[in-house]
Amino acid sequence: MIRHCIGIDLGTSGVRAEVLGPDGAIVAGLRRAWPEAGRVPADAAAWWHGVRALLRDLAGRMPAEPVAVAVDGTSATLLATDGDGEALGPALMYDDARAVEQARLLAGVAPRDAGVHGPAASAAKLLWLRDDDRLRKAVHVLHQAEWITGRLLGRFDRGDENNALKLGYDPVAGAWPCWWRDLLGPLADLLPEVVPAGTPLGPLAGSAATETGLHPDSLVVAGTTDGVAGFLATGVDRPGIGVTSLGSTLVLKQLCERPLFDPDAGVYSHRVLGHWLTGGASNSGGAVLAAHFGPEEIRGLCAGIDAEQGSGLDYYPLNRPGERFPVSDARLAPRLTPRPESDMRFLHGLLEGIARIEAAGYARLQALGAPALEAVASVGGGAANPQWTAIRERVLGVPVHRAAHEQAAHGAALLARHGTVAAGV
Repeated sequence: MIRHCIGIDLGTSGVRAEVLGPDGAIVAGLRRAWPEAGRVPADAAAWWHGVRALLRDLAGRMPAEPVAVAVDGTSATLLATDGDGEALGPALMYDDARAVEQARLLAGVAPRDAGVHGPAASAAKLLWLRDDDRLRKAVHVLHQAEWITGRLLGRFDRGDENNALKLGYDPVAGAWPCWWRDLLGPLADLLPEVVPAGTPLGPLAGSAATETGLHPDSLVVAGTTDGVAGFLATGVDRPGIGVTSLGSTLVLKQLCERPLFDPDAGVYSHRVLGHWLTGGASNSGGAVLAAHFGPEEIRGLCAGIDAEQGSGLDYYPLNRPGERFPVSDARLAPRLTPRPESDMRFLHGLLEGIARIEAAGYARLQALGAPALEAVASVGGGAANPQWTAIRERVLGVPVHRAAHEQAAHGAALLARHGTVAAGV
């Protein structure tokens, strides 16, 4: 019987691994930074080097018994490989937006509610790659998490529903759509077989066991994207509970009974563990605060803010024109005036303005069909700010609490645990 589960997160700053024990408690956690700080390498060999090093370290600290492993990675980071899984060049990274013409082509063909829109989507990247020499030898196209999963499994023909969404997969139909296969032609043969996140895929490959030090009878489980793994980490399992990420940007997620789509505002839905997960991301958030104040200034000024009182300011905090969600308006201008003489009041207005955007975001999801909001779990740096939490509670009109866990590696470990239940091991 498998007693320990490992989650691996390939994040923007490094690789994390977390181990859950038989009772679900965290028994170990490790992190390894990427060689270039703050930047995911495009070299797949560097991904494997980081993962292998962490797993070898963990294997030396754990009982010599089988474990379950699941991997999450940056969404829309795409890699072309040969039949043995060897990379045929650098990966096209999650924020690579060179496929502008390909995105225009997709806009004229793909349904509005497909997850393929925009030059950074995996589908646009695949169309860009078809004019590149590397696809002449390609047998597979895989996302970052799928490729690491393939290294562990010893085969590279499987993908997961969450990563596949931006490559054109239809999660409602549970298939690659005909319009996409017709557009790709022979390249459609490169698309992986897609399974739900959390699906047990099979035993660890012998070569991977040798390289990582993990028990050869360990189980490999289908992974997910970093965003979905971060949601799973919070433990939220009811549709009425929203999850707000207060990082550089403001990201909202909520479970729903049915899939919701609003392509104009970047709202789409993932299927995960029998639920639909929907959400959107605003251009507002912590980056706006950081443009005006340092972390210590924010902490000091917040100590004097009366969160139960309004600031009297009507701000829409953005660093530059353009908003994605809850309104989609590329020309929406920041609203940061008038600026009072008091820095404390100015910060109060910024925090309140972001809270109003958060409330409008959940209202937008509800208008699309999401259930009424009952409470919000917070993650990210801003979740630790008590004054901001109190402001948000006042503006949202529901309880707000900090999630017990928020690391994507924790969510991936929970996914691995789900796979052991599904496999009955």
